Amino acid sequence: MTERPARPAAPTPAPVVVVAGALCDRGRLLAARRSAPAELAGRWELPGGKVEPGESPEEALVRELREELGVETEPGERIPGEWPLKPGYVLRVWTARLLSGEPRPLEDHDDLRWLARHELDSVDWLDQDRPAVAEAARLLPAIPAEGARD
Repeated sequence: MTERPARPAAPTPAPVVVVAGALCDRGRLLAARRSAPAELAGRWELPGGKVEPGESPEEALVRELREELGVETEPGERIPGEWPLKPGYVLRVWTARLLSGEPRPLEDHDDLRWLARHELDSVDWLDQDRPAVAEAARLLPAIPAEGARD
């Protein structure tokens, strides 16, 4: 019997990157309640979506927040880490600053809430968002500011 050489393993395709924004304004973080798909409906997340071909993650974040919330934003720093979603998808989160507009739930969400640091546990976050929310919380002041935008 002749041994055949082992075939090299096929390269694992790069995961689809889903970006989300830890959108902060006046010392609060924006939470968005999912309306779809059914298995996620009613739970809260940091808003965002998939990076499209030819787009940087930061460009995707600005586009997704415009589409989902109707606002203009500026990406900040990436929150360390990445979190697996469904097979082949990974979540990466950036801080984001609100430049203009008032967030509204336009796509995939039915409610929005601005949460101060002490209120972050008042919503049922999606499991994969929890570590990023905990990191984003470290950037929020103990008491939210009333006044000019951050």
